[in-house]
Amino acid sequence: MSSSIHKFFVISGLLALLHAAYSAAQHRTYVRLTEQEFTVLPADILLQCLAGLILTIYGVVNVAGSFRDIRAAGDTENKTWETSQNRPSFYIFNHRGRHLFGGDYDDSECDTQDYIEDQ
Repeated sequence: MSSSIHKFFVISGLLALLHAAYSAAQHRTYVRLTEQEFTVLPADILLQCLAGLILTIYGVVNVAGSFRDIRAAGDTENKTWETSQNRPSFYIFNHRGRHLFGGDYDDSECDTQDYIEDQ
């Protein structure tokens, strides 16, 4: 029952926002036709836009239902602080350092997968 009321709030708020946008466009056309300078929208259009926004937000939050907690404790219970930021997929052993410091290594000697499997 309450979900249908909140859906009504969402629809009413969206219709109010749509009407406020149409009223703003109509006011802008009126200002152009009368060759007046456009400074600000009338207060009734701003109030309708604000009321439609608040009504829509209230309805959407309540239609979505209750929020659940995000729990990361299940993934991090068995990890220590040192291994929490460990990313084996970013290990790179085939880089320019071996050429800069004179190492003549064969590519087969420096394999990332072997190092990861040893860990």
